[in-house]
Amino acid sequence: MPPLNEGTILYMPMTLPGISVRTAHEAMRKQDSILATFPEVESVFGKAGRANTATDPAPLAMFETTIVLKPEEEWREGLTWDDLLREMDEAIRFPGIPNSWTMPIKGRIDMLATGIRTPVGIKIFGPDLAELGRLGKEVENAVAMVPGTRSAVSERPLGGSYLNIEIDRDAAARYGVNIRDANMVIAAAIGGMEITQTVEGRERYGVRVRYPQELRDQPEKLAEVLIPVMQMRGPGGGIGGSSSVSGAMNPAMSVSNAQIPLGQIASIEIASGPMSIKTEGAFPTAWVFVDVDVPDLGGYVRDAQAMVDAMVTLPPGYTLQWSGQYEFMQRAQARLRLVVPATLLIIFILLFMNFGRVGETLIVMGSLPFALVGGVLIMYFLGYNWSVASGVGFIALAGVAAETAVIMLLYLNHAWDDRIRQGKTSLKALHEAVMEGAVMRVRPKVMTVTATIGGLLPILWGHGTGASVMKRIAAPMVGGMVSATVLTLVVVPVIYFIWQSRSVTREPNPT
Repeated sequence: MPPLNEGTILYMPMTLPGISVRTAHEAMRKQDSILATFPEVESVFGKAGRANTATDPAPLAMFETTIVLKPEEEWREGLTWDDLLREMDEAIRFPGIPNSWTMPIKGRIDMLATGIRTPVGIKIFGPDLAELGRLGKEVENAVAMVPGTRSAVSERPLGGSYLNIEIDRDAAARYGVNIRDANMVIAAAIGGMEITQTVEGRERYGVRVRYPQELRDQPEKLAEVLIPVMQMRGPGGGIGGSSSVSGAMNPAMSVSNAQIPLGQIASIEIASGPMSIKTEGAFPTAWVFVDVDVPDLGGYVRDAQAMVDAMVTLPPGYTLQWSGQYEFMQRAQARLRLVVPATLLIIFILLFMNFGRVGETLIVMGSLPFALVGGVLIMYFLGYNWSVASGVGFIALAGVAAETAVIMLLYLNHAWDDRIRQGKTSLKALHEAVMEGAVMRVRPKVMTVTATIGGLLPILWGHGTGASVMKRIAAPMVGGMVSATVLTLVVVPVIYFIWQSRSVTREPNPT
């Protein structure tokens, strides 16, 4: 379907996994400040990461910036929606942050239907995550070379960074460290722990306690986190490990709390791993998001498929699937391949039931392609591509053209039947009947065309939400009604004359 202008832009760039909260915040702040400088923008609000809900599993590497636009009357003169997107895309090109543009409602529907938020998406299926990441990079590089590609970014299945703390149980036992106590310190001091909740009117905020940022931002500093050690002092002041006999403690010994660094009982390292694991059809999958700046989506995908086939070799067990809006287009084409022939067959049967003869039915059916010429021409001059909306317009046009052709044949049959009842069956009588029937149809046909075009012209001139869809429905009707008028008044009478002339008696030559 053509894009439905929602009056709001959703800017959804995606960075590489492992970005920190501070870096993401700083990048988003710069992007928002640049976008707010456009005079067409009313407000800008960005979000990174996921909300506190299970319905928004967005990683920190995915930004979502909502750009509310002013009414088009307040825009710069001559500026279109595509021009504004092009200017914004050029203004906020940051290294490592490929741009992606959509609209809030449209983007949510696309992600719910296929998971792909860009016009074109490529899903790579296979068993190994590392191999999926390698293939995703190759596909990304190949698609980026196709003309019309605004941005291309592939997911990194193994691009996540993880902090692994492995406790050495033997070392912990030598120091008398309880594993549970060590885990509690790691969870509270490093990860943070919610200890209470503050109530401010109708609002509730959790209060979390943990070490300040400067004490936990590097593995070396984490190794200095202190772990409590419970030690026993004997009567002579000597220190021994913790001990208990039948749950009782020697009264001659006292307990003292000591602390040791975490690095003495644990190894701390940063390791890479899967940021998120996506599966579809019981196979792990990696996605490549492709944002395009072309009106012909099908032509772009054909060029991109040829480029990927030439540059990427898939190992055994790995497959590619093209998704996004292209997948919607394929579904629509598959349905139309079934619906259009079935519809034409039903129309043929209804016409045959009306006329009772195959000849007149074929005249109406054969005239329909000529009636659609005007719709094709106006689509070409307006720069509209084929879409479901334009298909609906052509279906409506075909119905009106068939109706007018049927009425023309009825007038022609009535005039010819009158000549037959009068005993006039010559070519001259047939010519007079055709002229009479066609002339009788001029006024109602012109009235029909004028009323139809007059009702559709305001749609072609309209702007705002939904206008882009309605224009593509109305355009084939406006152009097709002109060609259908010429067809009904000129072509159909000629075909009718040729068809009936085979059964009339020919007058002798007067000479």
